[in-house]
Parts: sequence; structure tokens; C-alpha cells
Amino acid sequence: MPFALLVIFTTVLPALAGPFEDAIAKFADDDYSSTEEAVGLIATSGNPLAFAIISALQDGRLMADPDTKKIYVTQADGKIIDAATGAAVASIPDSAAAVRINNHLRRAVDAALGGLTLSSPDPDKRIQAAQSVFKTHDEAMLPLIDNALKKETNRDAKQALTVARAAILLFKADATEEQKLDAVATIRSRGDQEALAMLADVPSDAPPAVAHAAAGAISAIQQRLALWSVVQNAWYGLSLGSVLLLAAIGLAITFGVMGVINMAHGEMVMIGAYVTFVVQQTIRTSYAGLAEYSLLIAVPAAFIVAGAIGILIERTIIRFLYGRPLETLLATWGLSLVLQQAVRTMFGPTNQEVANPSWMSGAFQLGQISITYNRLWILCFTLAVFAILLAMLRYTALGLEMRAVTQNRRMAASMGIATSRVDALTFGLGSGIAGIAGVALSQIDNVSPNLGQSYIIDSFMVVVFGGVGNLWGTLVGAFTLGIANKFLEPVAGAVLGKIAILVLIILFIQKRPRGLFAMKGRAVEA
Repeated sequence: MPFALLVIFTTVLPALAGPFEDAIAKFADDDYSSTEEAVGLIATSGNPLAFAIISALQDGRLMADPDTKKIYVTQADGKIIDAATGAAVASIPDSAAAVRINNHLRRAVDAALGGLTLSSPDPDKRIQAAQSVFKTHDEAMLPLIDNALKKETNRDAKQALTVARAAILLFKADATEEQKLDAVATIRSRGDQEALAMLADVPSDAPPAVAHAAAGAISAIQQRLALWSVVQNAWYGLSLGSVLLLAAIGLAITFGVMGVINMAHGEMVMIGAYVTFVVQQTIRTSYAGLAEYSLLIAVPAAFIVAGAIGILIERTIIRFLYGRPLETLLATWGLSLVLQQAVRTMFGPTNQEVANPSWMSGAFQLGQISITYNRLWILCFTLAVFAILLAMLRYTALGLEMRAVTQNRRMAASMGIATSRVDALTFGLGSGIAGIAGVALSQIDNVSPNLGQSYIIDSFMVVVFGGVGNLWGTLVGAFTLGIANKFLEPVAGAVLGKIAILVLIILFIQKRPRGLFAMKGRAVEA
């Protein structure tokens, strides 16, 4: 009887070990090919320990004992388990050593982990896993992909799995021609650079029909990507145009109403950016719970601070220089240098960090273009400021007075409008809007004493091109110059592109000296 039991244990138990246990034992061979084979078998075994084992191999936490042929996993919390059974182990034998992997094996491990993540409850992780399989197109992952496709209910994840399956079949040696043609069509529908690169790697010995279909798909994807490139440039142009509009809209008011060439306008933008920095630093140190709302708090603060400084400048400097444009230009240019040096003295010459709140961080894909949230919010913010300013000019007493002074200063004064007060408030309004522009620009540009200098010339170009004093002209001019600049940059380069824009504006002004939308009305002073 004991002999019979011994025979049963020595013959039946190995048979019960199964393919998973056999695969685990291969790690003890200390051979790269055996390890790769073990990874493939474990990844497709469906065993709940598979992910933990392959993750441990990737991180150097998988230990093999050559004497007993046992494999151990050191878990993230420091506990040790037997890889074959999952049972807890007190310690790893001294003779055990980490299972070695090379670069080739790392790619196999990454693909295996990607395949195992296909069963994650998180749809985003399943999509990432499918994309990983798409890149590696490992044949061993085909059963896992097929199994995941049967269970998948999320539309985006199902699409990613379908494309990953097509990538595997396209390079699978024993796949039928019909399967390969379907795979080419599926990858073509993805239509991005990765799909283009994959179709370009189709083997030279592929069937003629498959090679022809791949060539046609490559041509179609290239045409589609060229179209999306145009859309991407248009978005970049709108983004740049919104920045130019935000920086120029305050200048359009002061220049249009007062006829003042304010070379310190860029420094109002800079002051708004530094107000944002101060507000954010104050909130970080004293009111950490308001960190997400720091930008919303900085907007009115920047408007008030920059607006107050603007009124002070108008009352102390500008009011004595009306009708003397050259002296005004020189005075405001000197003032800009003074303001820059004052900021350098207070905050230092280096860039200051202004963090993006979570709702302005990251990006999302729209077709084949990437749209960042900070640029999108700035565009929406700019249009909101523009709409509010239009409403203020149309429906408030100050707006009516500003429009009257713009059209005919002498007639407005004769009707009892205090033009001196309107000038001060107008200059303050333009400076306050420039301060708001600084809040927005702090999210996409360096906050430094030279921030305003980057936008002052472009702002003047926008105002002159659109029509002095016309807000709609400023809007059209900003977006036109922004889009034109972004389409010229890939062809001529950034510097030559700006030069070309400047030359075109000069030629345009020769034909239409008052810009796109010239101011209309009876002007006694004309």
C-alpha cells in the first residue's frame, strides 16, 4: 500500500502541475529564450498571479532558486510569495538570484503587461494596453485580444482593441490574405502617424494585393494628415490671435480715444502677470484651500492694480503731453524702462513661476490635433472680455462718453462731457484690460520684467491693421495676423514669417491708411 501511494504521488502530481507551473519553472533555467517563453505562456494562462509575476520580472523582484527550481515574488509591500502557488513564504533562500532580462526581453515583458491590462476595470487602462499591443503587434497577444473583444462594452476601448488585433494579423505569417486586407483597412481608419509607420513596415514579401492596399492606405493617410495639419495650424493661429487680441484690446481703446502712443502698454501686461504671481504666492502660504481659484482672484486684482497705475500715469504724465505725439512716445518709452527696472528691483531679474490650476492643465485630442486646455481657456476668456467691453461701450454712460470723445472731442466737450475725466478713465480702462491680459499670459509665457516687450510691437500692428479705435477691427486684425503668422512659419521660419507679416501690413496701410475698419462719423476737427 505505501508503495502504491508513492507511485501515485510521483506520477500523478507532475501531471497535475499544468502548463502554468511548467512555465514558472522555466525562469530557473537562467536562459533568455526560456524566460521569454515563460513570459508568453504565463501572460496567456489566465492565472490571477500572472500580472504580479511579470511585473516583478520587469522590476527585478522575481527571484529564482537554481537548486530547488522554485520561483519567488517579492511584492511591493515587502512580503514574499511562491510564484507557482501564491502561498506566503517567510524568506528567500540565499541561493536564489534575480531573474535576468535584456532589452529584447523588456519589449516582450512590456507587451505581456499590456495584454494583461486588457482585463482592467478602468477603460482608459484597457485602451492604453490595446495601444501597447498595437505598437508591438505580438502574436502571443492575439488570444487575449480576441477574449477581451468579446467582453468589451466601451466603444473607444473596443475600437482600440480592434485596431490592435488588425496590427497583429497584418504581420502574422499564417494569416490569410483576406485577413491582412481587412487589417490594412482597419489600420487605415485609425489615420495617424503610428498607423502610417506601421503600414510602411509591411513586409516586402507580402501578397501583391496586400502591398497595393497598404500603399493606397499610406497615400490616403498622408492626405488626411496634411488636412489635419492645416486645421492644427489654424488652431495655433486662433490661439496666437487670442493672445494678440487680449494684449492689443486695451491699446486700441487708449490709442483710439486719446490718440496716445503708449509705449508702456506692455508693462501694464507685465504688471498684471506679476500681480498673478503675488496673488498665487499669498494663497499658497496663507490660504492653501483657495489654490484652485488663484487665477479667478487674480483677474480683478490685476485689473484694479494696473488700472490704478494707468490713471496715475495719465494724471501725472500723459495729460501734459496731449497734441505732442513725439514727446508722448519718448515719455512712455522711458516710463516702460522705469517700470521694468522697478520690477527687477522688487522681484529680481529671473523668471517667476506661476502654476497652472488643474482645470487649465493637460490637453485633449480632437481628431488628429491636440488642444491644450490653457490655450482653450484663454481663447474663451478673451472672447468674454471682448463681449463685456463691447457691452460696456454700448450700454453704459462711460461708454457713450468714450464713443463721443472718439468721434469728435470738441463737440463732446461742448455738450458738457468732461473730456479730461473720460481720458483718465479710458487710460485706466485700457491699462486694466492689459493687466487682465497679463493674468492670461502668465499661464503660457515666462513671467519676467521683459514680458511686455514681447507683445507691444505686435499689439500696435494689430491696432493699426484693424483700424484705430475700432474694437471689431482689432478682433479681426488679431485673428488674421495670428493665423497668417502660423501658416507662414512652417514655410519661411519664425523670424522671416514675422518680417513677411510686417511687410504685408506696410503695403496694406499704403492702400488703406485707416486700416480694415476705419472710424466713421462727423469730425469737426478733421
